[in-house]
Amino acid sequence: MISVIQRVSSAEVVVEGSSVGKIEEGIMALVAVERGDGEKQLKRMVERLLNYRIFPDREDKMNLSLRDIKGGLLLVPQFTLAADTQKGTRPSFGPAAEPHLAEELFNQLLIEAKASHEKVESGAFGADMQVSLLNSGPVTFILKA
Repeated sequence: MISVIQRVSSAEVVVEGSSVGKIEEGIMALVAVERGDGEKQLKRMVERLLNYRIFPDREDKMNLSLRDIKGGLLLVPQFTLAADTQKGTRPSFGPAAEPHLAEELFNQLLIEAKASHEKVESGAFGADMQVSLLNSGPVTFILKA
């Protein structure tokens, strides 16, 4: 499982003109499920998303987590992150999980995150999403579980 996380002042996902997920200060995470991922990876990813220290403390050091600041988490399914880009000029999606399994694991990730954190929103799996964000920093990391 791969997530590209961005520290945001705000973020929103719109599908067919309607907002389906919106947060203020927090983390927007683009999430891809890879072949072989399962419950172990999704539990580890939730743990990392909620506890990764990317928010500034009083001394402007990255010492605070999403939980510490009680920020929002916006999970956005993004299968293209699992692409193999090592060769040629066109991505290969062989490393990505099959769509039905990826959707199941993404939905479970969402359930686990909501059970562990108060402010969790998401995009729509398989939809054409318009994602907007105000990146704070910018601060961007790639997490793997």
